[in-house]
Amino acid sequence: MSGPSVPVTVAVDATPLLGTPTGVGVFCAGALAGLARRTDVAVDAFAVSWRRREGIAARVPAGVGTGQRPMPARPLHAAWSHVSVPPVEWFVGRHDVVHGTNFVVPPTRRAGRVVTVHDLTVVRFPELCDRSTAGYPALVRRAVAEGAWVHTPSEFVAGEVVEHFGADPGRVRAVHHGVPLLPAPTGDAPPLPPGTGRAVVAVGTIEPRKDYPTLLAAFGELVADAANRDVALVIVGAPGWGSDAFDRSLGTLPAGVRHRVVVTGYLDDTALASVIGRAGVLAYPSRYEGFGFPPLQAMAAGVPVVATRAGAVPEVVGDAAVTVDPLDAAGLAGALSRVLDGGPDIEALIARGRARAAAFTWDACAAGLARLYGDVAAERGGRRR
Repeated sequence: MSGPSVPVTVAVDATPLLGTPTGVGVFCAGALAGLARRTDVAVDAFAVSWRRREGIAARVPAGVGTGQRPMPARPLHAAWSHVSVPPVEWFVGRHDVVHGTNFVVPPTRRAGRVVTVHDLTVVRFPELCDRSTAGYPALVRRAVAEGAWVHTPSEFVAGEVVEHFGADPGRVRAVHHGVPLLPAPTGDAPPLPPGTGRAVVAVGTIEPRKDYPTLLAAFGELVADAANRDVALVIVGAPGWGSDAFDRSLGTLPAGVRHRVVVTGYLDDTALASVIGRAGVLAYPSRYEGFGFPPLQAMAAGVPVVATRAGAVPEVVGDAAVTVDPLDAAGLAGALSRVLDGGPDIEALIARGRARAAAFTWDACAAGLARLYGDVAAERGGRRR
């Protein structure tokens, strides 16, 4: 009779947990929380950072180890972009699997490697990216050539990885993220402009890929209808690269429309919950996405969603959102107006949204990752001690 199975040991790059919160950081936090609840994996988190590495311990859930040696980020990244030394085991010890969570996986001596590719924006729409992401495709291509497995957050991105990098489909695994659930709204949200009471809300960093200029144009068409003069647009997101294009678009709106637009900047989860909680509709006008958290967060809160058919968005929202073509301001304005009008169809949409969001859990994400880690470890010849 066989004894209990030995957990697969995994070292996860949790560097995205440090600094300003990002979508990749949300993935790291949610996945680590789910993995920490499992008995078939034993997870350690590490940070490629010399001075900030000690901050990881306060950012990971109980049950996730954080022991590591100092890792000087700049010299290591420079070395790893050209050669496969030094192996990450020098800094984190022996593990069965090392998981690079943000397009880059360090070289290893014996451990299997997994790299998460969140999207291929830099390949499909390089004009929507800044220079910091320009090197990602070469790093992913090299990791794939060296035998790394690939994790993606959607089947859509998995197909893109196979197509663009020539990766073996059997070594590319789509595992959906969970939904980062928001706390209960407290009502502590920025006030709406005078004369408005309903709100279209958009959430995401102000950068070209999110296509807020098209949303602004759609909003101008929306409030041109007298029936929608009480509608405000609330955009929640920190300025990103290329936000000057957004500023120019905002400046071209007539004053009577512009004063109805509220730009909050980054909000913490409590304030974000309050903003989403009072929304009449969430608008998601992106030109490309590898997954997309805000639509699911809105659905979980009972807020209807209008989104573009961009990248993985249709896969994520299913039949639980109204979808329009990217860059179609008129179509977006019409969809927003229909949703704001309400009615039985919109109530049914909201119900489908709640059910859709409930299907995306971090425990399900962790289960998929654990199966991936098990396959990677088995390929490498078992577990080492």
